[in-house]
Amino acid sequence: MHRDLDLTINHVSKIEGHTALEIKVKDGKVEDVKLRITENMRFYETAIKGKNIAALPQMVSRICGTCSIAHLLCAIEAVEHAIDLKPTEQVITLRKLLMYGLYLRDHPLHLYLFALPDLFNKDSLLEFDDNDPIQHGLVHDAFALKKAGNNLSTMVGGRAVHAPFPMVGGFAKIPTKPEIDKVIAELKAVRPLVETCMKVFAECPFKFVRNAHYVSLTNDDFNFIDGEVCSTSGICIAEKDYGKYLETVLIPYSQSAGYKVRGKDFLVGALARINQNGKSLHPNTKKTAEKYLKMFPSNNVFHNNLAQAIETLHSIDASLEILEKTEFKPEPPVKIVPKEGEGIGVLEAPRGTLFYRVKVAADGNITDGTIVVPTAQNQINIENDLKQLVQENINLPEAALQFECEKLIRAYDPCMSCACHFLKLKWV
Repeated sequence: MHRDLDLTINHVSKIEGHTALEIKVKDGKVEDVKLRITENMRFYETAIKGKNIAALPQMVSRICGTCSIAHLLCAIEAVEHAIDLKPTEQVITLRKLLMYGLYLRDHPLHLYLFALPDLFNKDSLLEFDDNDPIQHGLVHDAFALKKAGNNLSTMVGGRAVHAPFPMVGGFAKIPTKPEIDKVIAELKAVRPLVETCMKVFAECPFKFVRNAHYVSLTNDDFNFIDGEVCSTSGICIAEKDYGKYLETVLIPYSQSAGYKVRGKDFLVGALARINQNGKSLHPNTKKTAEKYLKMFPSNNVFHNNLAQAIETLHSIDASLEILEKTEFKPEPPVKIVPKEGEGIGVLEAPRGTLFYRVKVAADGNITDGTIVVPTAQNQINIENDLKQLVQENINLPEAALQFECEKLIRAYDPCMSCACHFLKLKWV
């Protein structure tokens, strides 16, 4: 069939932020696919210049309400490296715990509210049948898990969004024993709900396979804040060197730049982490998710959803171990001594590897900075996936083809709002 098609999706639904898609097919061949991130630019790399290092973390946490904790902690790490400040082991443990809280509230947002309706052929979670015990149960599971994540994040960080307690060098407050006991009980209560979630997404019939290059932090305990940056294309480097491998690609029709590594598109996120580092998951998680982990490594993009469900379980198990075995004690405030330097921060936000670079003057003010978010890194990979997807499904009716494209984009769990922060123009 020699088909011509011009398909435009002005608003892709059930994702963070706004994006559009343009597809052009001529004589049955995909000629062009444009994934247009359409968020308004906020220029936050320019906005941080001149700001003091003490204020920077809270400022950049406003980049994204969904993963504000990731931005906050990544900025803190970059500043500490710039001024040669090493946090205590307790501070590092609290940061791990705070990231587990972020994952526990963020992954269910995507899995239940954005991805799950596709499995049940619903437009949104609001259409789920309250008289159907499975659908009714999943809706309640979604909010129970998010509540547990919110409570864990609030206990450690002071708030679930824009947490005020974490700061350069330490925390303004540490959890108390009564708070910890309450959170432990809640985490144990919601843990079985994740088992149901894993089963649902493991049985998901959606499939799209394209050999991809995966990039993520790897470490011994599947924490999300340190390790080496490794890829399936053979790279394994220190965090401080990651920026040297990121190649910026200006995309004229998108409000966000894209990135390649060694000239190749690549994928960051839960699928990359489980593919590369699944062996380091918490022992209890590996035991419970044993049959699902056999599905990895995987090149099926829709397994990103299953990977997120597994990470949700890991976040509960790792948090429980910390909370049950660690006695947190007050620590004296850390004195911040400004100095001239440059620091790198790298951690795993829920949607993938997050990179910060800050240049600090002797007075403690930022003179330059770079922020590279996961969705910007995934942008070229998503677009190339869509080209293959459209070609493979070229004979589908237009509405069905649009649905397949939207499902694929949603599987990445993109955050377009984070991705839009600068645009370079070359006038000819």
